[in-house]
Amino acid sequence: MQECPPLKSPPKSAPRPVRSAEAARGSRWTSGALFWPAAVAVLFAAAQLAFVVPGSGLGWDETVYVSQAGGNAPPAFFSAPRARGISYLVAPVAALTTSTTALRVHLALLSAAALFLALRVWRSVLPAPVLAGAGALFAGLWPTLFYGSAAMPNLWCALGALAATGWVVTAIRGDAGPSAAAGAGAAVALVALMRPADGFWLALPLALAVTQVPGRRPPRLCAALVGGLVAGCAPWVAEAYARYGGLGARLHRAGEIQGGLGWNIAVDDHLRALAGRTLCRPCDIGWESPGTSVWWVALPFLTAGGIAAARRAGRGSAALLATATGVSMALPYLFLVEYAAPRFLLPAYALLAVPVAEYVAYLFARARRARRPVGAVALTLALAAHLTVQLSVLSHVIRTSQGTSTEFAAVAGQLNRLGLRSPCVVSGENAVPIAYYAGCASRQTAGHDASITPEALRALARRVPTAVLTAGDGTAGNGTPPPADGGSRSVSLLPGRRGTAPYQAHLLPGPAAATDDHRARLPE
Repeated sequence: MQECPPLKSPPKSAPRPVRSAEAARGSRWTSGALFWPAAVAVLFAAAQLAFVVPGSGLGWDETVYVSQAGGNAPPAFFSAPRARGISYLVAPVAALTTSTTALRVHLALLSAAALFLALRVWRSVLPAPVLAGAGALFAGLWPTLFYGSAAMPNLWCALGALAATGWVVTAIRGDAGPSAAAGAGAAVALVALMRPADGFWLALPLALAVTQVPGRRPPRLCAALVGGLVAGCAPWVAEAYARYGGLGARLHRAGEIQGGLGWNIAVDDHLRALAGRTLCRPCDIGWESPGTSVWWVALPFLTAGGIAAARRAGRGSAALLATATGVSMALPYLFLVEYAAPRFLLPAYALLAVPVAEYVAYLFARARRARRPVGAVALTLALAAHLTVQLSVLSHVIRTSQGTSTEFAAVAGQLNRLGLRSPCVVSGENAVPIAYYAGCASRQTAGHDASITPEALRALARRVPTAVLTAGDGTAGNGTPPPADGGSRSVSLLPGRRGTAPYQAHLLPGPAAATDDHRARLPE
């Protein structure tokens, strides 16, 4: 197309030429165009505050992370696989209050804001309906809703991965300046700070994609990705040398705790866990509710359709990179870890929501162009059915979680009435969460959280009230007998709230065992 000759004195009102159609579209991201992604974030926060937060207690892993920053008890033993990112995130609230509700509200609002910011990174790449659809599809999954207000790292890995991939796509397209590289590096650092392994599996496909792009941007972008990974992993590596004898020793111990990393096909485990198992280890259950995993089985086909639809719209590279990165982050949990938890795949779900949203938008647009309302209605009903299933599973998970935390709190209250008050120590069956609720330190003599010998525990009991909890089979967790001797006193605690076998509290010789007999008998 022939250019017009330049004017000698262009009028001040002459419009400035736009760089490209995509840049023009990005400039139209005004407050109106931001409405739908913002609405998704607001609904995400509202759903958490209405359904998940009320009456919730802290789970096992949460008590470990929160106790590092304050909360109700001394820091629990921090095992080799864990990273301290989530402890940093909850520190502002945990250092000020022991209120679980305050912590939940803090995380619910923070996760909703982070979801909006992660979606906004894609503003120059995806049209607002597709972007809002991706956010809604991800936010509507029961693991996303359940873990949005949880003191767990996986959702933050998901949001960081979504933001990092968006920044890389934006940088490759040239729609942003140096801020894109900085944003990508910061997002990778966040993921690595939460879970170093996730940071690696995120940075790997992004860096490989960047190396395929000619020009000056790739070296700077690769440096940002690698720098973010190093920065995020630095605290974990430093702690490896300070507490575990080196990086190799910590990696080896982390692999042992996770059951040994190797070729383990856990695809079927994840499929069964979707029925509402927050942790499936060992996952030897039957396929209880096949209807809860229909969407999961359909996900590869929806993703493929979304990539094809995105290519027709000129956004194929973005959908393809989101898919490749999501697959990369899912691979270790599907094929290298021998157990399953739905939260492990949250980063993959966040990224695969991009191509799936492309396909859903394409189907709606096709039905509208063909003037076939039946197709649009059928698609709407399918999405509504999917959301109904997710909310049904969420309700089940919430009830189970609240029942477990209520039981832990009840046992802790009984220990307090037996004389175990801070400073105190709890060991044995479910000692970590029960100790947190009781305001005690937890010390285990065996298992993944072993941090003291039986002899050292008995010596500690002479100075600090100490109890060893055993389950119905008489073991103190991990199949080991309680480290007690003839001077200990056993007390039967009230039966579990969920029909579980009652606990036995073995009060080791010392301040706890010297408690008067009338205090050892709990009211019925």
